[in-house]
Amino acid sequence: MITGTSMVMIFVLMTLMVEMKIDKLEAVKSFSRLDFPLLLTLFLVLALHLTRWRVQHLKMEGHLAFGTPMLILEEVHLMVETGLEAYRFSISWSRLIPNGIGAVNLKGLQFYNNLINELINHGIIPHVTLFHYDTPQILEDEYGGWLSKKAVKAFVAYADVCFREFGDRVLHWTTFNEPNVFAHYVYDFGVFQPNRCSSPFGTNCTKGNSSTEPYIVAHNIILAHAATARLYLKKYKAVQHGFIGIDLYAYWYVPYTNAVEDAIATERAYDFFIGWFLNPLVYGDYPDIMKKNAGTRIPTFTKLESRLVKGSFDLLGMNHYKTIQVEDMSLSLQMDVRDFTADMAVNLILNDSNVPQGQLPSNPTGLRDLLEHLKNHGNPPIYIYENGQSTIRNGTLHDIPRVQYIQSYIGSLLDAIRLWLILCGFR
Repeated sequence: MITGTSMVMIFVLMTLMVEMKIDKLEAVKSFSRLDFPLLLTLFLVLALHLTRWRVQHLKMEGHLAFGTPMLILEEVHLMVETGLEAYRFSISWSRLIPNGIGAVNLKGLQFYNNLINELINHGIIPHVTLFHYDTPQILEDEYGGWLSKKAVKAFVAYADVCFREFGDRVLHWTTFNEPNVFAHYVYDFGVFQPNRCSSPFGTNCTKGNSSTEPYIVAHNIILAHAATARLYLKKYKAVQHGFIGIDLYAYWYVPYTNAVEDAIATERAYDFFIGWFLNPLVYGDYPDIMKKNAGTRIPTFTKLESRLVKGSFDLLGMNHYKTIQVEDMSLSLQMDVRDFTADMAVNLILNDSNVPQGQLPSNPTGLRDLLEHLKNHGNPPIYIYENGQSTIRNGTLHDIPRVQYIQSYIGSLLDAIRLWLILCGFR
């Protein structure tokens, strides 16, 4: 998930392009950019909410240059100076099409065209995400957003506009950012907008159904992804020669104890959180354990839908920050009313007792193990679209732990590449 570390890639490039010599760093692998394949792309991700805040601020101040905020232009120049090879950003559906469907906002169109052109002019490859938790409010009000299959058609129409207007310069597309987090946290826990959940599972629940809605939303998103990928394949790929995929949030899971029950629970956690989306894309259906535990509450794919969903991606994005321990909680399956979390029947434990406040525990081998595990799903081309260490807000800029974290994870990435994994990029 997006954290306050969106500029952390500056340190990544320092690590990859020159060998770092920092006295306080513990002994770690020494490597440079030359140790990695030339086709491995290096990223910087700018949090969309930060971009929007800056845009609004600049509008109020009147600082616009050719329709693109001056700070965005300055940041592109900083990317060039840093040596970045690619830039991943999200397009706001509402900024481009204010009503969700229909007329295109020409100022929004100009904004993204100017940004993309600025990147291209400086040799930086744009990677574009179409959806980042920002369903147009008008569609939420009209039919409940992703709770309705109407959202599938609306999303495909929005994607069509993006492919048509930007696809001559954008070759790397991801349809959804962390749809597994979106479906789970928004519609089970009610954490993010539109804050849907049901008691006793969520927080301050006023509307929603934690038992069914996460599954319904995920199903519609998978169908929207597949329909969008099909549109790109049939209408644009032969001319634009681009690639399309989806971006999942991924812990690496390890058993809490050596008990067989915890080992089984670990696989179950993987199936529920990652296989929930990945299995349909690779095999055309949900994991068996999900269908067993959720029963009739999880929608089924028709034969036609299964064929459309299966294989509907050229690349797979992964957002990975940490390894988490898994304890069996099969007793939750005895509950009369269950939510997605109870169906998963696990207790997730983050071992951060010895980690300074505000930081994430570092376990770089978890990234390598995750990538190796993904080989079991056809070894898809992978982009690590998010990774990085968190720090306390307004803390010191002499943040050695962040550098250590990034350097160790990139070292683990190099191990994965040497295992012949198909890895395309790291941010």
